[in-house]
Amino acid sequence: MVLRAVDRDLWVAEQPLRYFGLSVGTRMTVVKLAGDDLVVISPIQLSDGLMNDLGELGTVAHIIAPNLYHYLFAADFKAAYPGATFWATSALRGKKPELPIDRAICHRQDFANVPGPETPWPGLECLFFDGFKTLAPSGPDPLDEWVFFHAASRTLILTDTAFCFDETFPWLTQLVTKIGGGYKSLSPSLLERVATTDKVTVKGAVEQILRWNFDRVIVAHGSIVDRNGKEQFKQGYERFLGCAL
Repeated sequence: MVLRAVDRDLWVAEQPLRYFGLSVGTRMTVVKLAGDDLVVISPIQLSDGLMNDLGELGTVAHIIAPNLYHYLFAADFKAAYPGATFWATSALRGKKPELPIDRAICHRQDFANVPGPETPWPGLECLFFDGFKTLAPSGPDPLDEWVFFHAASRTLILTDTAFCFDETFPWLTQLVTKIGGGYKSLSPSLLERVATTDKVTVKGAVEQILRWNFDRVIVAHGSIVDRNGKEQFKQGYERFLGCAL
């Protein structure tokens, strides 16, 4: 199987990815809702094996591009599953107008184009990680990331708001993350530390996340933190923010 079970109704799939010349990999998360609907967060490249796995689990009903960087394979998913709703962080429509986005997740109102305050993904909560930026070649760049909480498995699902590399990654990735952050530590990297100046707003987002009762943390880049993830996330952001949480 391409998909790997993490918990009941929760799977991941990984593929290689290089960023700034480093092998960092990337990870997609799949959550099964009631009625066999599947939510695909941060989709990776489609393959016959991945499509077969998804077909055995249920129906791909929601495709989510959770920030302004993780959208590369979302259009391919939408083409393969035209009946699914393609959700994206609201600013992605401006950045990539050619993407076939159906609905924007908007932090100014609960969900754009959706009546009422209820989440369209029952059992999967989300939060806008406001104020957080990364350092792109052009300079500081907002991520506009949404983070997710799967209550049934007590799992926090992150994309680029924290990393956790270890000895399973190539030596150069280990070396750079030991220096720049994110090696055996659930935390942002030096790129985010340099780019993020609105620490007050970020602290507010982190405090809201810490109200969720999670233990496991799934990251898009690095290894999954299976135990004590909440405390590790808290410690990583205390170092990042330079204050107690």
